[in-house]
Amino acid sequence: MSESKFVKGVVCGALIGGALTMLDNKTRNAVVQKTNSLGRQIKYYSTNRQELKATLEEQVTKWKSFYEQINSDATYISQKVNEVKEMTPQVKTLLTDTKEAFAQSKEEYKSIVDPESEEFIVKQ
Repeated sequence: MSESKFVKGVVCGALIGGALTMLDNKTRNAVVQKTNSLGRQIKYYSTNRQELKATLEEQVTKWKSFYEQINSDATYISQKVNEVKEMTPQVKTLLTDTKEAFAQSKEEYKSIVDPESEEFIVKQ
């Protein structure tokens, strides 16, 4: 019982909202123009069914192509994400090794340069 009240309320709200928007002159003119255009198209395609069929097939082909492109892009992105996931441990190891190498080099440079005189000490 409450579902039927809900549906009735939604329908009544939509009708009232639609009626209120029709008070605006621009909205009313746009609705009239769209309705007239739709009527002309229905009348045209009712007499030219082959053209309607060709137009629909063209739209279906276009949307299939669009879907295939999106699917291809999603697959490509997924592959690249997986590659990055596989590379991450390797990159982390590389960065850690590089950091350690720089730390060792820093210590070696400190031992080469005398901090008191800031001159280079030649190791023999």
